[in-house]
Amino acid sequence: MGTATPYSTFFHTQEESIATMKWIPRDIEAFGEKPAFNSHIGDISYARGYSWLGSFFYSDRACCIQVAYHVCIGNHEYDWPSQPWRPEWSVGIYGKDGGGECGVPFSFRFRMPGNSLEPTRTGAPDTRNLYYSFDMGHDLESVNRNKTPFVVVQGHRPMYTTSNETREAPLREKMLEHLEPLFVKNKVTLALWGHVHRYGKFCPMSNFTCGSKGLDGVDWEAFPVHIVIGMAGQDRQPIWEPRPDCPNDPIFPQTKRSLYRGSEFGYTRLVATKEKLHLSYVGNHDGEVHDMVEILASGQVLSGSGASAFDGAGARGKAAQSKSSLLVEGAIVLVLVAFVS
Repeated sequence: MGTATPYSTFFHTQEESIATMKWIPRDIEAFGEKPAFNSHIGDISYARGYSWLGSFFYSDRACCIQVAYHVCIGNHEYDWPSQPWRPEWSVGIYGKDGGGECGVPFSFRFRMPGNSLEPTRTGAPDTRNLYYSFDMGHDLESVNRNKTPFVVVQGHRPMYTTSNETREAPLREKMLEHLEPLFVKNKVTLALWGHVHRYGKFCPMSNFTCGSKGLDGVDWEAFPVHIVIGMAGQDRQPIWEPRPDCPNDPIFPQTKRSLYRGSEFGYTRLVATKEKLHLSYVGNHDGEVHDMVEILASGQVLSGSGASAFDGAGARGKAAQSKSSLLVEGAIVLVLVAFVS
């Protein structure tokens, strides 16, 4: 998402983050006193070594500290040639995106409630903010699907995207080899990703193959639905159609497994009841829903576009009608999650 300053600076900032942030207080207010937290899936301030810019980002996010703030690390918080947690095969992929921060400001500004605490033995902060799980439900292997019908996984670099940069292919291959089988085996409902500065929704999928949505017969399996939500504010993004100002940028065609691609900046909201998960993609230029998907507790997938169950002026009343709701504000991202008893 990043931040924009009210004064001129030599450093590139994210003007669109202003419009995205405009709508977030509306949704937080609509949930009133109900438990909630924001979740930000990496590339948070884009400070990249400029501490004053990071400080401005956090001081300018007063609306977000009304509720808990959950984060996972992005390449612009961490990437640097000497970073300690990096597999040998990835040396040619990680560059200097973090500006030398190496995850230090990220690790000291945030403390996640993770259960994975390993010392780096290099003088760098421990791994608690890098790999962890926590219970707003249960961990993947022990989740009781009768009690917790939906499992949502978040990560920064996407496992699936239509903007397939060649240099990141090894990362995707490793995730597909080691993570996707776990997602499928344990019936992950939804996977949310950042990094690519667009919105993209995929079919229920395993190994690049769309599965049945489960609405037309009994021979089907509940595969994870992958959604890229990296559109919160950073305007340097891949393109899908030729643009006069980017004549040398590669054009990424839309594949059949891609159900929807959005060019509007914005965020996502996720509303859950015991019966279904409802995700909506909200544009920051109008605060309206531009795409949506619903996933039933059975794993069956409804896909379409239109108004969300939590939308606009009537949001407070609609949210109050749900027995158990989960609201996600996201994009590269900002995710607000609220549970309604």
